[in-house]
Amino acid sequence: MYLSIIIPTYNEENNIKKIIEHLQKHCDNKSYEIIVVDAGSADNTFSKASHLGAKTFISPVKGRAGQMNYGVQQAIGDVYYFVHADSLPVPTFYDDIQEALASNFTCGSFRFKFDSNKFVLKINSFFTRFNYLFFRGGDQTIFITKSLWETTGPYKEEMLIMEDYDFLERIWKQGKFKLIPKATLVSARKYDENSWLRVQLANLKIVKMYRNGASQEEMITTYHNLLKYRANAF
Repeated sequence: MYLSIIIPTYNEENNIKKIIEHLQKHCDNKSYEIIVVDAGSADNTFSKASHLGAKTFISPVKGRAGQMNYGVQQAIGDVYYFVHADSLPVPTFYDDIQEALASNFTCGSFRFKFDSNKFVLKINSFFTRFNYLFFRGGDQTIFITKSLWETTGPYKEEMLIMEDYDFLERIWKQGKFKLIPKATLVSARKYDENSWLRVQLANLKIVKMYRNGASQEEMITTYHNLLKYRANAF
């Protein structure tokens, strides 16, 4: 297995060093590449990633979907692994993915846990142990074989919100999905800037809008009105 790890970034200079060094440490003596696809950050994300040895690119399409697609276009691996800049995969992620592929799975993700001891966030983490699409998300990290990618198609670049869920829906139906029973460490920064209840209600609202066919503009406007969120979210 040659693993292409693809990280979309935008103003992530405070996280990029940690994630790249974490990936490098746990991929030592393995076949892999780290591809950072930036959306034109105003900070030092790009230069830091390049200095640390990642393959760095500026995406011609701004938005995480377009960035991840562009990363795949640059990738040489036979497996793609999508990781958010504020998430830390489990130390054994490479071997875990390889074992899943050896068991004929073609895609999958991990559970997650937050970098916070707040009890309400532990509730969120608890439900990610159940292998249902509703409990899956991009921050858990997603892997997919090159062959399945070519069958399902790329992320939809017109989507600036719910792009991970749309992608997961497609690979869930067309591939053999493996939920690996280990937890990616995810930043709780969205919850630190808002209450737990506000975030939960906002997420439920957006999922409902998505299922009812709302436009991207409607969903993004609603999400921004419901939550205070960092400027690099979209």
